[in-house]
Amino acid sequence: QATELQKLEKKSLVTFIYVGKPNQEYQGKMGTEARLQLNDKFAEVSEIQDYIAQEKSSMKEEDQPFMTVSIKADKETKMGLITDVKQALREAYALKISYSARQAAD
Repeated sequence: QATELQKLEKKSLVTFIYVGKPNQEYQGKMGTEARLQLNDKFAEVSEIQDYIAQEKSSMKEEDQPFMTVSIKADKETKMGLITDVKQALREAYALKISYSARQAAD
């Protein structure tokens, strides 16, 4: 349960990582386990560092320290996967993280 809310000021500085089970139309190809999605593309945790570096390089240099990563996960996602994502973000020096949880979309 969230205890603190804060509005994100500049949405252009927000990068999104989606975590959850694929929609039914993709489950035949991707399986039913929770997956990671970076910019509308399914990915592995090992790809996060390159993704963050690419996102930072597309920003103005003065905006880079203000980049926020928003992890959007469905309610059924296991914390182990979220922890792996957070560790990869730490290694990429993406330390500002916001979280969103939602019901799984069937």
